[in-house]
Amino acid sequence: MKKKLATVWLGGCSGCHMSLLDIDERILEVAKLADIVKCPIVDGKPFPEVDIALVEGSVTSDEHYEEILHIRKQAKVLVALGDCAVMTNITGMRNYFPLQEVMAAAYTHSPSNDGEGMWPNHAALLKLHGKVLPLQSVVTVDVVVPGCPPSADTIFYVLYELLNDRMPDLSTAQKLKYG
Repeated sequence: MKKKLATVWLGGCSGCHMSLLDIDERILEVAKLADIVKCPIVDGKPFPEVDIALVEGSVTSDEHYEEILHIRKQAKVLVALGDCAVMTNITGMRNYFPLQEVMAAAYTHSPSNDGEGMWPNHAALLKLHGKVLPLQSVVTVDVVVPGCPPSADTIFYVLYELLNDRMPDLSTAQKLKYG
């Protein structure tokens, strides 16, 4: 029976998803073992129950916080994919400054706004947290895949192992010469 696989991105750049796409024809090997039931690249449906969830990005907002809690409940295995998910990376750079200063720098004091900019305020926009959090600060993470972004070979290796009911061992570079 095929497993159910989902991918998500929270506060990140989508680079990890681009690396996932770089597994190229090996996606056919994944497709033999799993149905991709959720992916931000192609759909917006609610997050279903899955065997494996690949989560890119960090928790930057109220929406991300609620989303990762829901994903954790729905996923048998949760994979922190990439440095933003693992340790906040670029998205976490704003943690060194108060959120109000970051917003003022981006919207009020930026050269393009000549000091006349307005902060966005709309119900549809994310409500940013004061600090960006890595996934493991909010939920239990089962597999950590570092990299910015992780290589396609690493992503394929992790997926292939998990889809074959094995825990991936990323401790040696030799293991990444897969497929």
